[in-house]
Amino acid sequence: MKRLTVITLIATFVTVSAGCATDEYGNRLPMSDAQKGALIGAVSGAAVGSIGNKSNRNRGALIGAVGGGIAGVAVGSYMDSQKKDFEKVLASEVRAGEISIQKVGQNDLLITMTGQTAFDFNSTAIKPGFYTTMDKVANILTRYGKTHLTIIGHTDNVGSQQYNQNLSERRAKAVNDYLLNKGVLIQRMTFLGRGESAPRASNDTEEGRRLNRRVEILVEPIVADTQNTPPG
Repeated sequence: MKRLTVITLIATFVTVSAGCATDEYGNRLPMSDAQKGALIGAVSGAAVGSIGNKSNRNRGALIGAVGGGIAGVAVGSYMDSQKKDFEKVLASEVRAGEISIQKVGQNDLLITMTGQTAFDFNSTAIKPGFYTTMDKVANILTRYGKTHLTIIGHTDNVGSQQYNQNLSERRAKAVNDYLLNKGVLIQRMTFLGRGESAPRASNDTEEGRRLNRRVEILVEPIVADTQNTPPG
């Protein structure tokens, strides 16, 4: 499984790199920080599913809390429908670069909000101007209730590693608490911080640091347990 993941990441890297712009002589042009962010984000997004770690959850309690999991054959359409709703409702934010919606793995979704739009520098309070966007996210997450959410905070590398770790955890908790106050079940959510350990762009420029200051929501389907279901 680990080998397959590595192969997938390399394939993603090669595919995206191959699409880089060239000049009139066919020479490849250097990527901007934003392009590097998209590239690294694609690779990290393909691996982020491991953070969810479904095996460590109380699966029975989770399925009970949401009134039963999704039947295996319906998982794909359920998550595809949710992704389309996110893309429709958040279209303006996506165009403005304030948020991104990405499919990772087979059926998981990764919602990424930038620190520039969601938080002030060195702050863990969600900006009031971002409440409307957060409300849109919360509304869809409550409508598609048969999912588990792992909320992951990230920072740039300004400051000590320990400080950034704590800052990332508090930002993730702020998003967790906001969604909880909007009706998302507490049993569905886990939050954690990764500090400066998972950059999606270079920290050498302000543009890169802005891309790295972010909170991600990994949305995973809660699949019905069919192991003990008697044959029909």
